[in-house]
Amino acid sequence: MSWRATVLTLFPEAFPGLLGVSLPGKALKDGVWSLDAVDIRSFAQDKHATVDDTPYGGGAGMVMRADVIDAAIAGAGAQFGKPARKIYLSPRGRVLDQSLVKELAAEPSVLLLCGRYEGVDQRVIDAQGLEEVSLGDFVLAGGEAAAMALIEACVRLLPGVLGNEATLGEESFEAGLLEYPHYTRPATWNGQGVPEVLLSGHHEKINEWRREQAEKITQRRRPDLYQRYIMGKRAAKEE
Repeated sequence: MSWRATVLTLFPEAFPGLLGVSLPGKALKDGVWSLDAVDIRSFAQDKHATVDDTPYGGGAGMVMRADVIDAAIAGAGAQFGKPARKIYLSPRGRVLDQSLVKELAAEPSVLLLCGRYEGVDQRVIDAQGLEEVSLGDFVLAGGEAAAMALIEACVRLLPGVLGNEATLGEESFEAGLLEYPHYTRPATWNGQGVPEVLLSGHHEKINEWRREQAEKITQRRRPDLYQRYIMGKRAAKEE
Protein backbone atom coordinates (compact mmCIF):
# COMPACT_ATOMS: atom_id res chain seq x y z
CA MET A 1 0.00 0.00 0.00
CA SER A 2 1.20 3.51 -0.81
CA TRP A 3 1.45 6.25 1.78
CA ARG A 4 -1.54 8.60 1.51
CA ALA A 5 -1.81 12.29 2.34
CA THR A 6 -5.23 13.95 2.39
CA VAL A 7 -5.18 17.74 2.61
CA LEU A 8 -8.21 19.79 3.60
CA THR A 9 -7.80 23.29 2.21
CA LEU A 10 -9.62 26.31 0.82
CA PHE A 11 -7.12 26.26 -2.05
CA PRO A 12 -6.97 22.73 -3.50
CA GLU A 13 -5.54 24.17 -6.70
CA ALA A 14 -2.31 24.87 -4.78
CA PHE A 15 -1.56 21.13 -4.75
CA PRO A 16 0.56 19.28 -5.64
CA GLY A 17 2.67 22.38 -6.27
CA LEU A 18 6.30 21.60 -5.44
CA LEU A 19 5.24 18.11 -4.42
CA GLY A 20 4.68 17.35 -8.09
CA VAL A 21 8.30 17.87 -9.13
CA SER A 22 11.70 16.26 -8.49
CA LEU A 23 11.81 13.12 -6.32
CA PRO A 24 8.43 13.63 -4.57
CA GLY A 25 6.79 14.18 -7.95
CA LYS A 26 8.33 11.07 -9.46
CA ALA A 27 7.30 9.02 -6.43
CA LEU A 28 3.77 10.43 -6.72
CA LYS A 29 3.62 9.45 -10.40
CA ASP A 30 5.00 5.99 -9.60
CA GLY A 31 2.36 5.39 -6.92
CA VAL A 32 4.76 5.29 -3.97
CA TRP A 33 2.44 7.79 -2.31
CA SER A 34 -0.85 9.49 -3.13
CA LEU A 35 -2.24 12.96 -2.57
CA ASP A 36 -5.86 14.10 -2.29
CA ALA A 37 -6.61 17.81 -1.97
CA VAL A 38 -10.14 18.35 -0.62
CA ASP A 39 -11.91 21.69 -0.94
CA ILE A 40 -13.27 22.64 2.49
CA ARG A 41 -15.69 25.09 0.91
CA SER A 42 -17.56 22.25 -0.80
CA PHE A 43 -18.83 21.22 2.66
CA ALA A 44 -20.37 24.60 3.51
CA GLN A 45 -24.06 24.51 4.37
CA ASP A 46 -25.37 27.69 2.71
CA LYS A 47 -25.64 29.04 -0.84
CA HIS A 48 -22.76 31.43 -0.23
CA ALA A 49 -20.42 28.56 0.72
CA THR A 50 -19.59 30.23 4.02
CA VAL A 51 -16.74 28.57 5.92
CA ASP A 52 -16.04 31.20 8.62
CA ASP A 53 -17.77 33.56 11.03
CA THR A 54 -16.98 36.25 13.58
CA PRO A 55 -15.44 35.07 16.87
CA TYR A 56 -17.50 34.84 20.03
CA GLY A 57 -16.20 37.33 22.56
CA GLY A 58 -15.25 39.79 19.87
CA GLY A 59 -11.89 40.52 18.32
CA ALA A 60 -10.39 40.96 14.91
CA GLY A 61 -10.59 38.45 12.09
CA MET A 62 -12.77 35.45 11.38
CA VAL A 63 -12.81 31.86 12.63
CA MET A 64 -13.36 28.73 10.54
CA ARG A 65 -16.63 27.04 11.51
CA ALA A 66 -16.67 23.77 13.44
CA ASP A 67 -19.61 22.33 11.49
CA VAL A 68 -17.95 22.89 8.13
CA ILE A 69 -14.59 21.48 9.21
CA ASP A 70 -16.25 18.48 10.84
CA ALA A 71 -18.21 17.73 7.66
CA ALA A 72 -15.04 18.06 5.57
CA ILE A 73 -13.12 15.61 7.78
CA ALA A 74 -16.01 13.13 7.70
CA GLY A 75 -16.40 13.50 3.95
CA ALA A 76 -12.71 12.98 3.30
CA GLY A 77 -12.72 9.91 5.53
CA ALA A 78 -15.69 8.42 3.71
CA GLN A 79 -14.07 9.00 0.32
CA PHE A 80 -10.44 8.13 1.01
CA GLY A 81 -10.59 6.03 4.17
CA LYS A 82 -10.08 7.04 7.78
CA PRO A 83 -6.59 8.50 8.27
CA ALA A 84 -4.20 7.07 10.82
CA ARG A 85 -3.29 10.57 12.05
CA LYS A 86 -5.26 13.82 11.83
CA ILE A 87 -3.19 16.98 11.98
CA TYR A 88 -4.08 20.66 12.12
CA LEU A 89 -1.23 22.91 10.93
CA SER A 90 -1.11 25.59 13.61
CA PRO A 91 1.57 27.97 14.96
CA ARG A 92 0.67 26.92 18.50
CA GLY A 93 1.30 23.23 17.82
CA ARG A 94 4.20 20.89 18.49
CA VAL A 95 7.16 21.96 16.38
CA LEU A 96 7.73 19.55 13.51
CA ASP A 97 11.01 17.69 13.88
CA GLN A 98 12.63 14.65 12.28
CA SER A 99 11.33 12.38 15.01
CA LEU A 100 7.72 13.30 14.25
CA VAL A 101 8.38 13.10 10.51
CA LYS A 102 9.53 9.50 10.95
CA GLU A 103 6.39 8.69 12.94
CA LEU A 104 4.11 10.11 10.26
CA ALA A 105 6.03 8.48 7.40
CA ALA A 106 5.55 5.12 9.13
CA GLU A 107 1.78 5.57 9.21
CA PRO A 108 -0.33 4.40 6.27
CA SER A 109 -2.07 7.77 5.93
CA VAL A 110 -2.34 11.27 7.33
CA LEU A 111 -4.98 13.98 7.10
CA LEU A 112 -3.75 17.57 7.16
CA LEU A 113 -6.10 20.45 7.92
CA CYS A 114 -4.95 23.80 6.56
CA GLY A 115 -6.43 26.64 8.55
CA ARG A 116 -6.96 30.23 7.40
CA TYR A 117 -8.09 33.49 8.97
CA GLU A 118 -7.68 33.51 12.77
CA GLY A 119 -7.83 29.74 13.00
CA VAL A 120 -10.35 26.94 13.61
CA ASP A 121 -13.15 26.64 16.17
CA GLN A 122 -11.62 24.82 19.15
CA ARG A 123 -14.62 22.50 19.47
CA VAL A 124 -13.87 20.62 16.26
CA ILE A 125 -10.18 20.40 17.17
CA ASP A 126 -11.19 18.67 20.41
CA ALA A 127 -13.99 16.56 18.93
CA GLN A 128 -11.84 15.22 16.09
CA GLY A 129 -8.74 14.75 18.22
CA LEU A 130 -6.63 16.85 15.86
CA GLU A 131 -2.92 17.01 16.61
CA GLU A 132 -1.61 20.54 16.26
CA VAL A 133 1.74 20.79 14.46
CA SER A 134 3.82 23.89 13.68
CA LEU A 135 6.78 24.56 11.40
CA GLY A 136 8.26 26.96 13.95
CA ASP A 137 7.83 30.17 15.88
CA PHE A 138 6.33 32.26 13.09
CA VAL A 139 2.92 32.75 11.50
CA LEU A 140 1.87 32.01 7.92
CA ALA A 141 -1.28 33.17 6.13
CA GLY A 142 -2.50 29.59 6.06
CA GLY A 143 -1.48 25.97 6.51
CA GLU A 144 -0.86 25.05 2.88
CA ALA A 145 2.88 25.79 2.79
CA ALA A 146 3.31 23.98 6.11
CA ALA A 147 1.38 20.98 4.79
CA MET A 148 3.64 20.78 1.73
CA ALA A 149 6.75 20.94 3.91
CA LEU A 150 5.47 18.17 6.18
CA ILE A 151 4.48 15.96 3.26
CA GLU A 152 7.81 16.39 1.47
CA ALA A 153 9.71 15.56 4.65
CA CYS A 154 7.70 12.35 5.00
CA VAL A 155 7.75 11.32 1.36
CA ARG A 156 11.56 11.42 1.08
CA LEU A 157 11.71 8.79 3.86
CA LEU A 158 9.47 6.34 2.01
CA PRO A 159 11.24 3.28 0.57
CA GLY A 160 12.29 3.76 -3.03
CA VAL A 161 12.03 7.56 -3.13
CA LEU A 162 15.72 8.42 -2.71
CA GLY A 163 18.22 6.98 -5.16
CA ASN A 164 20.74 6.35 -2.38
CA GLU A 165 18.92 5.72 0.88
CA ALA A 166 22.24 5.52 2.75
CA THR A 167 22.33 9.32 2.63
CA LEU A 168 19.45 9.45 5.11
CA GLY A 169 21.71 8.31 7.90
CA GLU A 170 24.12 11.20 7.39
CA GLU A 171 21.64 14.06 7.27
CA SER A 172 21.01 16.75 9.85
CA PHE A 173 19.25 15.53 13.02
CA GLU A 174 19.75 11.82 12.29
CA ALA A 175 22.54 11.49 14.88
CA GLY A 176 21.36 14.43 16.97
CA LEU A 177 23.63 16.82 15.08
CA LEU A 178 23.47 19.25 12.18
CA GLU A 179 25.12 18.02 9.01
CA TYR A 180 28.81 18.53 8.22
CA PRO A 181 29.95 20.78 5.29
CA HIS A 182 30.01 19.40 1.73
CA TYR A 183 32.48 20.07 -1.10
CA THR A 184 32.71 19.09 -4.78
CA ARG A 185 34.59 20.09 -7.95
CA PRO A 186 36.40 22.30 -8.74
CA ALA A 187 39.11 21.57 -6.17
CA THR A 188 39.96 25.27 -6.03
CA TRP A 189 37.29 27.94 -6.36
CA ASN A 190 37.57 31.68 -5.79
CA GLY A 191 40.94 31.14 -4.14
CA GLN A 192 39.55 28.58 -1.71
CA GLY A 193 40.56 24.94 -1.60
CA VAL A 194 38.96 21.80 -0.24
CA PRO A 195 39.98 20.49 3.21
CA GLU A 196 42.96 18.19 2.64
CA VAL A 197 41.46 15.33 4.62
CA LEU A 198 38.65 14.98 2.04
CA LEU A 199 41.28 14.40 -0.67
CA SER A 200 43.23 11.84 1.36
CA GLY A 201 41.16 8.79 0.57
CA HIS A 202 41.46 7.81 4.26
CA HIS A 203 37.85 6.97 5.10
CA GLU A 204 38.37 6.68 8.84
CA LYS A 205 39.95 10.14 9.03
CA ILE A 206 37.26 11.56 6.75
CA ASN A 207 34.51 10.21 8.98
CA GLU A 208 36.28 11.59 12.05
CA TRP A 209 36.60 15.02 10.42
CA ARG A 210 32.94 15.02 9.42
CA ARG A 211 31.87 14.12 12.94
CA GLU A 212 34.03 16.90 14.40
CA GLN A 213 32.63 19.43 11.95
CA ALA A 214 29.06 18.37 12.71
CA GLU A 215 29.67 18.78 16.42
CA LYS A 216 31.26 22.24 15.97
CA ILE A 217 28.46 23.49 13.72
CA THR A 218 25.77 22.17 16.05
CA GLN A 219 27.42 23.65 19.13
CA ARG A 220 27.71 27.05 17.44
CA ARG A 221 24.35 27.24 15.68
CA ARG A 222 22.07 25.07 17.82
CA PRO A 223 23.37 24.92 21.41
CA ASP A 224 20.06 23.42 22.52
CA LEU A 225 20.47 20.52 20.10
CA TYR A 226 24.12 20.11 21.04
CA GLN A 227 23.27 19.90 24.73
CA ARG A 228 20.79 17.09 24.05
CA TYR A 229 23.43 15.34 21.96
CA ILE A 230 25.99 15.50 24.80
CA MET A 231 23.43 14.29 27.34
CA GLY A 232 22.56 11.40 25.06
CA LYS A 233 26.21 10.40 24.74
CA ARG A 234 26.63 10.48 28.53
CA ALA A 235 23.51 8.38 29.04
CA ALA A 236 24.75 5.83 26.50
CA LYS A 237 28.07 5.49 28.36
CA GLU A 238 26.27 4.89 31.66
CA GLU A 239 24.16 2.05 30.28
